[in-house]
Amino acid sequence: MVQSVVPEIIKESVANLIQSGERADGRALDQYREISLETGVIKKAEGSARVKIGNTQIVVGAKPQIGEPFPDTPNVGVLITNSELNPMAAPNFEAGPPNETSVELSRVTDRCIREGKVVDLEKLTIIPGKKVWMIFMDLHIIDYDGNLMDAAVLGSLAALMDAKIPSTTIDGDEVVIDYEQMVPLPIKEQPLMCTLAKIGGELVVDPSLEEDDVLDARISIGVRADGSICAMQKGGSVPLTREEVLKAVGIAQKKTEELRENVSKIFK
Repeated sequence: MVQSVVPEIIKESVANLIQSGERADGRALDQYREISLETGVIKKAEGSARVKIGNTQIVVGAKPQIGEPFPDTPNVGVLITNSELNPMAAPNFEAGPPNETSVELSRVTDRCIREGKVVDLEKLTIIPGKKVWMIFMDLHIIDYDGNLMDAAVLGSLAALMDAKIPSTTIDGDEVVIDYEQMVPLPIKEQPLMCTLAKIGGELVVDPSLEEDDVLDARISIGVRADGSICAMQKGGSVPLTREEVLKAVGIAQKKTEELRENVSKIFK
């Protein structure tokens, strides 16, 4: 993520507070901000979700389309993730082609969803080698107040679980689509992501925008429901020690269980 230029005195103030076990917004070092999640927020999308973590807000839409599979995976559906940083979401977001932050957010979200095996992509095959369902996920950043990664993965998972695709039958070489018979996507797993920032030598969960701007290192960890790791992304200019990475993994495994409760409340 692109960091803003922050005066050294603010960096020291945030770091000193965290070293004393406190945060500017009063949270514990391992505490998320308030989280809200809702689905079905875009009527024209087959699946959608809005997630808020503190004041960070992302809307995700999932749109299916029939297309051709990739040549090296002829019997596997396609999942494509894009993100758009709305210029209204933050002063340093600009209109135009995807920037470094947008590209990283799309790739990390896609990796967690894909490697976490949220959707059974083989079941999206319609005619082997010829026709498959392609699922396009679009992430729209409405308000940026830190920690886009966790919000993006949580919103993407909820949008995919909310999505339905039309039933299909084969007539010769033609695909017949029945929009009257909508079926859920074949959901296999429910991975989620937990991001920690290293500030003043300490690890904090769910960094706010102020913490994002002063962090030394960031690590985002994708965790499946069984606790196994499916994705990991390191950011920031300072390395993490082996002990810090292992500590971060342990925290992420615990905190993603809490995040998953937000999904369970909707998809009972």
